[in-house]
Amino acid sequence: MRVLIIDDNKFIRTVLKFKLSQENIITGLAESGEVGLEKVKSLKPDLILLDIILPGKNGFEILKKLKSDPDLKKIPVFVFSALNQPNDIEEAMKLGAMKYLPKTEYSAEQIIDEIKKFFLERNLIHETNQ
Repeated sequence: MRVLIIDDNKFIRTVLKFKLSQENIITGLAESGEVGLEKVKSLKPDLILLDIILPGKNGFEILKKLKSDPDLKKIPVFVFSALNQPNDIEEAMKLGAMKYLPKTEYSAEQIIDEIKKFFLERNLIHETNQ
């Protein structure tokens, strides 16, 4: 399983990558939308975790590009952003996001749980009884 994290906050990228590696999930990192678009082609992630507030192109623009590309449009996207106004959430969902996870409401552990749940639902990982 592969996850691409597109977020300009280095601390968030580092923490999530560390926690995902503990779950044996390969993680790619991108600090901007443009870098993310390049990495999505090489990493071929099973899931993208996308921030909205990014340098250069914002997350909405990146989501539009992803969903308009025939090779990339099937990759599920979870938006993880500090923007949590109803119109922001509605816009992200309209553009094709699968989930919207406000940064103010989700800890790193909860984000990891959402990602694991996503992979479990698709039988990409199996629950362990440890």
